[in-house]
Amino acid sequence: MLIYACVSGHGYGHGSRVASVLTALHGLEPQWRLVLSTPLPPAFLQLAFGPVPYDHRPCRWDVGVLQADALGSDPAATLIALEQLQQVLPGQIATELAWLRQQPGPVLVLADVPPAAAQLAEQLEAPLVFMGNFGWDAIYGPMGPAFAPWAEAATSAYRQGTALIQCPFAMPMPWNVPTTVVGLTPGRPRHDPADLRRRLGLELDPQHTVLVGFGGMGLSVGRELFEAWPDHRFLVADSALACAAPNQIRIPADLRPLEVLPLCGRLLTKPGYSSYCEAMAAGVGLQVVRREGFAEAPVLEQAVQQHSWHRLISRDQLQQGDWQLHLPLLPPARAPLADGGDGQAAKVLQRLGRSL
Repeated sequence: MLIYACVSGHGYGHGSRVASVLTALHGLEPQWRLVLSTPLPPAFLQLAFGPVPYDHRPCRWDVGVLQADALGSDPAATLIALEQLQQVLPGQIATELAWLRQQPGPVLVLADVPPAAAQLAEQLEAPLVFMGNFGWDAIYGPMGPAFAPWAEAATSAYRQGTALIQCPFAMPMPWNVPTTVVGLTPGRPRHDPADLRRRLGLELDPQHTVLVGFGGMGLSVGRELFEAWPDHRFLVADSALACAAPNQIRIPADLRPLEVLPLCGRLLTKPGYSSYCEAMAAGVGLQVVRREGFAEAPVLEQAVQQHSWHRLISRDQLQQGDWQLHLPLLPPARAPLADGGDGQAAKVLQRLGRSL
């Protein structure tokens, strides 16, 4: 059995979600072969999957929304990239079809969430499972008339799916396919928190330790803004955030940021699916910088207020140093979301795979 996963290169969150689910699937079916078809960097994939074996096909299946940085979008560049992708997709699909037909055993296509996976699955005559908390139709629809054809084409492609695994914080997904709603899908820690505390030299209590990350999308924060909070320690993985501030600690490259969440009282971040899942599963509060121009952001901002201890600030507040770390987090309006979505999603794939 071969799982061929078309993974969006829009951001690391799609790759993190797929890694979580396929890691759970590997635990159920260790003999199944996992193939990641994605432009995400090999170093990221190796860290996300850890000991789980996989093959990597460096293919781009979607554009998503091109970003100026972690908090800003570039619609004009996105339209150009969409047109360019359309030119290369036929050749890419032909190449991947030829390769897949040389592989032994049946194939199941998993897509998070490139619409073009429908073309591949149709020509391969393989079942297609979409997985995500939104489709690009929901993102492109509000972006204006120039994006309307792309939104319509995405909806049409999504409706060709065999099944949908709908993750938390979902936007409308009116695709008329059998749907399984799952819980949080965080990556699972592989390291002991006490060992990590010693390795990083952390002496402060978690309430004064903050993990800072904006998805590795190039948002920089000045050294003086970290130094304005001398009673706090800041853990960072993004190279754009790294500076020589005396109260900042760079997370070693062999550690996923989620590994240090148990050492922290807050995660300072942008609205992001995987960041939310990981923080909520670890019981860590979310200090969220609002994001403009991306339709998923308001859904995520509402979700954090409903299901997590939280505090929201603006981009201006972030850049001016008004981080409000001295203020208590606000309580959620509703109960926490259930964990275990990675295992639930893996069982959907297992059931479909065993039926082939």
